[in-house]
Amino acid sequence: MTENCVDTALRVVLTDVNAGVVEAWRAAFADVPGIEIRRGSILDEDVDAWVTPTNAAGRMDGGVDAVIKRHLGAGIQLRVRRAIRDRFDGSMPVGSAVCVPSGATVPRFVISTPTMVTSSQNVSETLNVAMACAAAFQAVHRQNRKAPGSVRSVALVGMGARTGGVPARVCANLMWTGYTLFHDHWFQDDDELRAVITEQLAGIEQAPPTARVRITPPKGHSFRR
Repeated sequence: MTENCVDTALRVVLTDVNAGVVEAWRAAFADVPGIEIRRGSILDEDVDAWVTPTNAAGRMDGGVDAVIKRHLGAGIQLRVRRAIRDRFDGSMPVGSAVCVPSGATVPRFVISTPTMVTSSQNVSETLNVAMACAAAFQAVHRQNRKAPGSVRSVALVGMGARTGGVPARVCANLMWTGYTLFHDHWFQDDDELRAVITEQLAGIEQAPPTARVRITPPKGHSFRR
């Protein structure tokens, strides 16, 4: 089931230590107002939620996951894995996300979303970045439905652009797709989210690297805000 958006304003920060990713974001999001883009560590971002790309089990043993676990402590992995166990029986599908308390003041939440099933999997030939990014933003919707206004700002890194092997411009374009889907609509059902993205991005690998695809609403649904 899909429903109209409820988040009227969300501060979004895109930050990465990779200059190529930052440059690609600037191109992909050039016509999107209100997006903050900068080169740097997500640890420096004073926002309500950090989004971390993970694996299906939520093992925070590499990439940004490991950086965040070192910063926040081992308890964050326990909370992420507990949420995955409770909601997904221990294995979170790509195109899903969990939002858990961080145990810190900044950020107050960590949103964990898998870009891959196992650690260090190459996902360059998949739609995983779009599904993971969309799922992370849908987690913002869900958290704000549960506790209105609890996530007013969020920071994301270049999903899949490091261990996942996704080229910077492809990563940026797929993240743009995930962001615009959040901005237009929200999904209560992860399976529908995955199905819509898979159907509408089918064949995108044949498109030019600069191509962006905006997801249109499922039949019978409108994208009014």
